[in-house]
Amino acid sequence: MATKIVVVGNGMVGHKYLETLCQQLAASGRRADYEIISFCEEPRPAYDRVQLSAWFSGATAKDLSLVEGDFFAANDITLHLNDAVVSIDRATRTVQSRQGLSVAYDKLVLATGSYPFVPPFPGHDRQDCFVYRTIEDLEAITEAGSRCRVGAVVGGGLLGLEAAKALKDMGLQTHVVEFAPRLMAVQVDDGGGALLRGKIEDLGVRVHTGKNTQQIVDGESCKHRMEFADGETLETDIVLFSAGIRPQDALARDCALAIGERGGIVIDNACLSSDPDIYAIGECALWNQQIFGLVAPGYEMARVAVSHLLDGEGQFTGADMSTKLKLMGVDVASIGDAHARSQGARSCIYVNDHAGVYKKLVTDAAGKQVLGAVLVGDASEYGNLLQMALNGIAIPCPPEQLILPASEGGTPALGADALPDTATICSCNNVTKGDLCGAIAAGCTQLGELKSGTRAGTSCGGCAVLVKNVLDGELEKMGVEVNNHLCEHFAHSRQELEHLVRFEKHRSFQSLRDAHGQGLGCDICKPAVASILASTWNEHVLQPHLAPLQDTNDYFMANMQKDGTYSVVPRVPGGEITPDKLIVLGQVAKKYKLYTKITGGQRIDLFGAQVHELPLIWRELVDAGFESGHAYGKAVRTVKSCVGSTWCRYGQQDSVGMSILLEERYRGIRAPHKLKFAVSGCTRECAEAQCKDIGVIATERGWNLYVAGNGGMKPRHADLFATDLDDETLIRYIDRFLMLYIRTADRLQRTARWLEELDGGLDYVQAVVMEDSLGIGAELEAQMQSLVDSYECEWKKTLEDEAKLKRFRHFVNSTDIDRNVLFVQERGQIRPATEDERKALEAA
Repeated sequence: MATKIVVVGNGMVGHKYLETLCQQLAASGRRADYEIISFCEEPRPAYDRVQLSAWFSGATAKDLSLVEGDFFAANDITLHLNDAVVSIDRATRTVQSRQGLSVAYDKLVLATGSYPFVPPFPGHDRQDCFVYRTIEDLEAITEAGSRCRVGAVVGGGLLGLEAAKALKDMGLQTHVVEFAPRLMAVQVDDGGGALLRGKIEDLGVRVHTGKNTQQIVDGESCKHRMEFADGETLETDIVLFSAGIRPQDALARDCALAIGERGGIVIDNACLSSDPDIYAIGECALWNQQIFGLVAPGYEMARVAVSHLLDGEGQFTGADMSTKLKLMGVDVASIGDAHARSQGARSCIYVNDHAGVYKKLVTDAAGKQVLGAVLVGDASEYGNLLQMALNGIAIPCPPEQLILPASEGGTPALGADALPDTATICSCNNVTKGDLCGAIAAGCTQLGELKSGTRAGTSCGGCAVLVKNVLDGELEKMGVEVNNHLCEHFAHSRQELEHLVRFEKHRSFQSLRDAHGQGLGCDICKPAVASILASTWNEHVLQPHLAPLQDTNDYFMANMQKDGTYSVVPRVPGGEITPDKLIVLGQVAKKYKLYTKITGGQRIDLFGAQVHELPLIWRELVDAGFESGHAYGKAVRTVKSCVGSTWCRYGQQDSVGMSILLEERYRGIRAPHKLKFAVSGCTRECAEAQCKDIGVIATERGWNLYVAGNGGMKPRHADLFATDLDDETLIRYIDRFLMLYIRTADRLQRTARWLEELDGGLDYVQAVVMEDSLGIGAELEAQMQSLVDSYECEWKKTLEDEAKLKRFRHFVNSTDIDRNVLFVQERGQIRPATEDERKALEAA
C-alpha cells in the first residue's frame, strides 16, 4: 500500500519539497510507493515571492510562477487550490480542510510559512491599510494606488524597501517608517544604514527612523494620520505593513505540537516536529531557537526532510544568512557576522561619500579569516567575500585590500579557480562548484543551460555573477570561447545587439526581444537596448515604446538630485552665450527660485526644480532659443573651450568656433556612456582637452586630436591620435571614432576603458579610423551623418506633445505638487534642507 504524504502549503518551500521528492523518487524508481497530496490556501500554485515587486514592472502571475509545465499532473500529485487545512487530528492522522475535505496521511509536511506582523495599535485595520505578501495583496494595493497620492510603509527591512519601491513606481509620494534607528537593522550596521538611507532619500523617498507608531486616525490633507510616540505625525493615504513576519504555527499549536516560546514549530536536525510523523520546513519551523526568514534555508530544510523520509540520513545544521540584493536600485549585501559580534573580531571600513559607497570587512583578530561584511552602493565583492567566509579561505593580502577599489590598492577577486569543488555557489538550491563543473563537462556551455540544469542562480539571483565566473573559467580550460552575453534575457553582447538592431532594423525592445531574447527584460538590458536604439534611430526617448526603458534621468529629461528635485541644464555650445540669454537664465532662476551654478563644462545648472515645473521652465528656455543640454543622458554633454585666437594672444586657432561646430554636430548623440569634449586654442591647454573623451588642441598647422581620456574616480590621460589635421579631416576622424566606439563598446563603458580593453588598442583604432583598414569608414560616416540630420531638441519636441507632458506630474491621479520639498537659504541661494533643518521648518 502506498505511503500517503500530505504537504500543507504550496509556497516556495512547499513546492521545493514536492520537486525534490519527485526527483528523488523518480531517480530511485520508487514513485509508485507514494501518494502525494498538497494543499494551497491561495488561488494559484507556488510563485516567486522573492521577485514579487516585479509585478509593478509588468510581470504577471504566469511570469512569477514556479510551476513548470504540467508539473502536478506529470508527477501525479493531487493539488487542492484555494483550500487551507484548518485542523490536524494526530490520533487518527487526518487533516480537515476549509472546504470540508478529510484526508488521511502517513507523513505530514507543514510548509505553512509565515504571516506578516501588523502592529496591533489602534487604526491598523483601517481601509487602505495593507500587508505586502501575496499577489492578491498587490492587486489591492494597485487599485488603491490609482486613487491616492501619498503612501507610507511601516518597516524599513528588505521587504519594506521593496514595498516602498512599489509605491514610488506607482507615482505616489512615498515614506518609510522604521522603529529601529536605521534601515535594514538586521543586515547592515550604522554606517551602511546611514549611506543606504541617503541613497533611498536621493530617490525621493522620505525615511523616518526611530518611529514608534501609536495609532492611525483620520487625517486632514490625507486619509490617514499616523501618530508617533515622540509626538510627530505623518499624513498618508495608504499604509503598507512590512514590519516583520511571524511563523504560521496555528495548526501545530491546535494539535499540541511543541512550539517555541516566541512561536515556531520546534524541529530537530531531521526537520521532524515533536511528532515523528510530522515534518515542518521553512518559515513556520523553529530550529535551535531560530526562525529563518530567507528562502535558501527553507529550501535546505525541504531537501533534508525528503532525504530523511526516504533514507533517514538528512540533517539540517543551520544556514548561512548572507544576502545580496538591489533595493530601489541600490546594491546592498550582508555576509556572516556583519556586526562584528564574534570574539576578537576586527573591522576595516571603506567609505566614499562622493561615489555613494560603504564597505565594512569583519575579520578574525589575526586578519586571516573573513567573518563578515557589509556592502552598500557597490556589492561587486560579495561573491568573493562570501566564498572566503564560507570556505575558510585564508586572506592572501592585508584585509583592507579586499574592499578597496583597484585604483586605491584593492586586490582583484580570487576567481572561481581558488574555490574548492565543495564550495556552495548557490545556497538557495544547494549547488556546489563541483555540481556546476560537472554540468559544464556534461555539455552545459551556455549560462541559461547551466542555470536550468543545476537551478543555480534561479532563486534569489545573488550568486549569478559567481555562476558565470565558474562557467567562463571551465570553458576556458576546455578551450571553448567564452560568451559575453549582456544578461540572461539576451544571449548576445551589447556589440552583437547593436549589430542586430542596425541590420535587422529593430525599433523597439519588444521587437528585439521577440527575435533574439526571452523574458521581460531587466535593469541591465532595457537601458542598454534603449541606448542602442537611440544611437541607431535617434527617436525621441519618450515615445510610448521607448519611455519604459529609460532610467529616471532620461525619463524626466533632467538629473534627479538628492532631495527629489531636478536640475535644468540648457546647452551653451562652447561656453559662448549672449548677454540676452544670460539675462533669460537669471530671470528663469529668479522666477522659479532655483539655485544656479556655473559648471566645469562651461554651462549654467539650475537646481531645485520640481517635476511639474520642468515643462514650464523649458517652455521659457526654448522660447529664448535654448536647447536641451542632455546632462541627463549617456550622450554628448559639452565641448569645453578657451577663447582661442579670437581674443587670446597665444591662440593658434579659433577654439570657440571649433567647439561650437563640434557641439552642434554631436549634440544629443547617445552612446554607451556619457561623452565630454574640449577644444584648446594652443598647447597651454586652458580647456583641459587631454582629460576628455575627445580632445582637440590647436597647432600652427591645424588641430591635434586626442582620444579616450577621462577624469572622475579613475582618471586617464588621453592618447594623441593624429596631428596637424585640417577641419574636414578632424571631423571625419571624430565621426569614425565615435561610431566605432558606439558599435563596439560594452554597456556603461567609458571610452577610456574601451580603448584599454580593445584588442589592438590605439594602433587598431587608428588603423580603422585613419587608414580604413576594415573598409567601413564611409559606413561609419554615413551613420553619424544620419544621427546629425535627425537631431531634434528633446525638450522642444516634448513641449509640442500633450501626451508626453502628462508624464511630468508628481502623482498619477492628482495635479498636486510635492509639498515635502524644503529649502533653506545659504550664500544668497537655496539648498536642500538637512534632516534637522526639515524638522525645525516643519515644526514652525
